[in-house]
Amino acid sequence: QNDCSEFRSQYEASGRLSCTRENDPVRDASGKQHTNKCLMCAEKFKKEAQRGGQSGGTAQRNRLPTSERTYQ
Repeated sequence: QNDCSEFRSQYEASGRLSCTRENDPVRDASGKQHTNKCLMCAEKFKKEAQRGGQSGGTAQRNRLPTSERTYQ
């Protein structure tokens, strides 16, 4: 199973995920092979953080510019 929930709290606490280099190959949903599950999850979390930072997240993306907001 490729669920990364077991690593998420470790990642959020430090801002990165420290993994061992054990060889226990696993494939992600796209079929890409990773050395082990921890390294796969580290890459997944890094991509999530990059997407969130670049787009401003869903809340920011859906907000209207100040000039277009109406106040009541």
